[in-house]
Amino acid sequence: MRLGKYLKAAFTNHWNLLGFLGATVFSFLTGQADVVLPLVMAAELTYLGLLGTHPKFQRYVDAQEALDRRSVGAESAEDALERIIRALPEASLKRYEAVRKRALDLRQIADDLRAPGSTKEPRPFEKLQLDGLDRLLWIYLRLLYSEHSLDRFLSHTSERSIQADIGRIKLRLQGYSEEETSPRRQKARQALLDTYATSQARLENLEKARENHELVQLEIERLENKIRSLSELAVNRQEPEFISDQVDSVASSMMAAEETMQELDFATGFGDLDETVPVLTTRKTLSTRAGPP
Repeated sequence: MRLGKYLKAAFTNHWNLLGFLGATVFSFLTGQADVVLPLVMAAELTYLGLLGTHPKFQRYVDAQEALDRRSVGAESAEDALERIIRALPEASLKRYEAVRKRALDLRQIADDLRAPGSTKEPRPFEKLQLDGLDRLLWIYLRLLYSEHSLDRFLSHTSERSIQADIGRIKLRLQGYSEEETSPRRQKARQALLDTYATSQARLENLEKARENHELVQLEIERLENKIRSLSELAVNRQEPEFISDQVDSVASSMMAAEETMQELDFATGFGDLDETVPVLTTRKTLSTRAGPP
């Protein structure tokens, strides 16, 4: 019963338990438990009735349950990173490393320009920009994986084969009429119609996959240029805060790419990921296919 869930949540609230147990103990200490305890119970029931039936509290309980379910079912960023490293072809990993290395090299140049020969830690860029760059590199790496997954999907899905299936089903449907009176033939016709609809859906899914594949490739190129541009800004601008703002702006602009990757769960298998971003800027090269340092 849903109401029972809310009443239980209200009762097990730690502040309620503390107050209820304290009041119960107090009723016995007064020596008049037969008088005080019923008042405590009446107050507790009133509290549970008011809070447990309040719409705002019920929404809060539902939200907490949803959060718990997501936490249990979500794949951690580190687990996803390991899966990406194992699956990506070497060419894609090298492409990622080239972007990452350029960002790190130009970051070092920017640091040297601000403080030649300095070894003090933490450096301004590291303090303000590394988290943002990690996020951008994480989006970039997942885009590469999405591209790879779509490549595999498209290579194993033949439009010609699907079209041939549709043609064969159409021919077979010609032998059945909408006014079929035989239950067996009615079932056969319905089975063919269902197979036809499935084939049409496969064809539409294939076309959508092609469109998404092109979009992912464009997003990869866009993000590569953005990361290079941000790294070059680190050389020419002396305000770390400005660079940090630009990194955040680019990360926010990649929301469309994030949504696209979520829609591609059928190909990537990412499902729900937690919001943690793995450390990438200072991690050892991924192309060695080694685990986290």
